[in-house]
Amino acid sequence: MRIGILGGSFNPVHIGHVRMAIEVREQLGLDRVEMVPAMEPPHKDGSGILPFDLRVDMVRRAVEDVDGVVVNTLEGDRPGPSYTCDTLECYRTLDPQTALSFIMGASTFLELTRWRRGLDLPKLASLVVVNRWEAHDEVPKFIDQHWVDAKRVGDDQWHFPDGYDIHLLDIPRLDVKGGHIRRRWLDGRSLRFLVPQGVEDELNRKREVVESYWK
Repeated sequence: MRIGILGGSFNPVHIGHVRMAIEVREQLGLDRVEMVPAMEPPHKDGSGILPFDLRVDMVRRAVEDVDGVVVNTLEGDRPGPSYTCDTLECYRTLDPQTALSFIMGASTFLELTRWRRGLDLPKLASLVVVNRWEAHDEVPKFIDQHWVDAKRVGDDQWHFPDGYDIHLLDIPRLDVKGGHIRRRWLDGRSLRFLVPQGVEDELNRKREVVESYWK
């Protein structure tokens, strides 16, 4: 079994997230991609983040008709910040035979030195770096600088001795950001084609709750 893991606060989930999951699954031939909402995002101060259960519900609505993309709520059962290294350790403990690929954007990848055990992630899973065009030259330089044992086996792939890889993938450029969506929704503007329809419907249904966090 080959699984992709796409984590995030998903506050709210939008089409960029869903398209990323679809692109990675198709390009790498994964069995499925699991979207993993963070219970307590460690790189954010927590203000303005919707309750975990509401974010999970919106992700479910976003992918309910998308083949091979599902939601995993394991972060909801863990106390403290949702560190990626801990999440990957949980996956490895629960199913050691599954081949894991952790998905992130290029700009996020270049911040791994600031993450908890960020440079250890290739010991826990393969890394899939999308939107290479954001940092075309910086990504290979970062790999060469921080992982001397990573062998380049193609223009877009590095291989580690323990079997994990780093893949660089280009996907459609969907410059959609959660902050922009939140402002548009608060201003009463349409979110059509920015978020799946079920997500916008749920935001409107839970308007009082959402406004109490986003205003």
